[in-house]
Amino acid sequence: MLLTAFIPLVLAALPSLAQDIVYDSAHNATTIVGTWSTGSKAVSTGAGFANPVNQSFIYPNTTGVSYSFTDDGFYEISRYRFNGNGSEPTCITGVMTWVHGTYQLIANGSIVMTPFGDGFQQVQDPCAAVSNFIQLYNETELYQSWRIFLDPVDGPKLHLFQFDGSPVAPQFQISATPNMLPTQSLINNTASDSGSLQSRSQTKRSGGERAWTPTGVGALLVSLVTVGAASLIL
Repeated sequence: MLLTAFIPLVLAALPSLAQDIVYDSAHNATTIVGTWSTGSKAVSTGAGFANPVNQSFIYPNTTGVSYSFTDDGFYEISRYRFNGNGSEPTCITGVMTWVHGTYQLIANGSIVMTPFGDGFQQVQDPCAAVSNFIQLYNETELYQSWRIFLDPVDGPKLHLFQFDGSPVAPQFQISATPNMLPTQSLINNTASDSGSLQSRSQTKRSGGERAWTPTGVGALLVSLVTVGAASLIL
């Protein structure tokens, strides 16, 4: 993220009683502590998604995003996403991301998440020169605001808004107790700051890993449209 994107929120975070977030039942039906997941709730943080020791993933049945927060300032994020390509519809990129670290709730309602430095992601692009590789992912993430509403069917629902105000897909609380890997750096990575990047191609695949090909991607298009329409309804 560009430094300029942080300036307005840094200024907004200066002490001002009029700007302080109000923790009330209308906007925050419960605390942010726990594990949250989007859509079908198939994606969850914790041991069932990523193994930082060997930088591998266990693929869920469907795409989604999951966040976990502790009551003492730690977070974890698991993401499984497809990124479309308007000029080449069959060149859909699959991305698995795992990262954890510490978070801070700012008085104006924003959240700053700072990684430990051992986060990573796997990128699969059937149209790229290197179609499957692992790279570090250790970006500090800034969320402009957040709200928790009480859904009459699924219970607490978390709404996060990114630094530019764009919404993250709504997440439902799947556990009031955070399901997370240990809240400390899990690998000795001396070049894992957000400005450093290491990558390695994947020549072997585990049993739970999927690879996308141009012919196989076509079958995903219908399901992606369905998922996209469902997310608009949520």
